[in-house]
Amino acid sequence: MAQLTFRSAGPDDAEGIARLHADSWRRHYRGAYSDAFLDGDVVTNRLSVWSSRLAAPGASATIVAEDGSGLLQGFVHVVFDDDPQWGSLVDNLHVINDRRRTGVGGALLARAAEAAVDGATSKALYLWVLEQNTAAQGFYEAFGGTCSEEATVGAPGGVATRLNGTPKKLRMTWADAASVKREPVAER
Repeated sequence: MAQLTFRSAGPDDAEGIARLHADSWRRHYRGAYSDAFLDGDVVTNRLSVWSSRLAAPGASATIVAEDGSGLLQGFVHVVFDDDPQWGSLVDNLHVINDRRRTGVGGALLARAAEAAVDGATSKALYLWVLEQNTAAQGFYEAFGGTCSEEATVGAPGGVATRLNGTPKKLRMTWADAASVKREPVAER
């Protein structure tokens, strides 16, 4: 993996994170989210979310990965003690398309787990992944995640027309955030 630096995100990072988030949704959420939503001004939608989150982070952490020149390579957002049973929520983990499968995502997941260990009272960690996103499911399993349940995807911003039908999502869990593998486990 090329040299990366990791740091906590601040309000000035909102635009870069929103653009990366929108690009990732456009690439990986087709079929679950409507084309009209994804092809529309999804950047403005994500900018609103990220501006709010980074202005008042509350009990959460957003960590960015940057290359040697300071360009955003990926980010992860974790909400501490989000659920009494499942623990802290990895609410977003996205990597620029050119850096997928280079270790950036794994490094960000490990840092989210470390942040949860340091900032949460619950040891548990979880996230949701689209049922159609089998590559991401395999990624989380390689880092020790277990699929614990299936649910229906909620519409972004509560707007039902932003979804195609009733897509499903899977809850990936770790009983102890400290157990998130630093490196993926070997494929069987």
